Amino acid sequence: MLFVFSAPSGSGKSTLINHLISQMPDLTFSVSATSRAPRGGEKDGVEYHFMSEEEFRQKIAEDAFVEYEEVYAGTFYGTLKSEIDGRLAKGENVVLDVDVKGGLSVKRIYGDKALLIFIQPPSIEELRRRLEKRGTDSPEKIQQRIDKAAYELTFAPQFDVVITNDDLETAQQEVVETVKKKTHPLTPPMKGGEHKPSLLKKIWNWVVDLFDLFA
Repeated sequence: MLFVFSAPSGSGKSTLINHLISQMPDLTFSVSATSRAPRGGEKDGVEYHFMSEEEFRQKIAEDAFVEYEEVYAGTFYGTLKSEIDGRLAKGENVVLDVDVKGGLSVKRIYGDKALLIFIQPPSIEELRRRLEKRGTDSPEKIQQRIDKAAYELTFAPQFDVVITNDDLETAQQEVVETVKKKTHPLTPPMKGGEHKPSLLKKIWNWVVDLFDLFA
């Protein structure tokens, strides 16, 4: 199963994904491809699949990507189909962190194998406050992020699940519960909070006890 996360910048998506993986270590994170050079101790196939711009463009021509984006001139990031298909073939549950258009592209290719999860801020005003609180961007850059966020929010209705990150703890719980419903489906609980198999087993045990009593 693919769990595809998308969100406007400042919505807390990375924090929620990190929490999800800490709570469900059986999940695997998709390794993206990039045309930029490795930084520091980054290793090919671990942080990213590194390739040259020419190699990346060749992969695009071969339709080898589920989704990709040219973030800066000549600097590409994308998700290889081979990366996803290989993990799915192993029966892994995979987490993807992509932009909104990339998420919809994954859904078009993988259909019901992909669950699209959109993380949104409670409001544009709150998003602006969060971005300003970071203190890392100029007012002009913040406005650019706000304008982009307003555009990205229009895609939310096309996602399978929309989670509003108003209260972090609540949003973390919603993300984990959403994924667990797909990876660990439970039998619907009966009245009193017991699941059908458990209750039926108890009834059978009572019947056996009665037979033993009157035997």
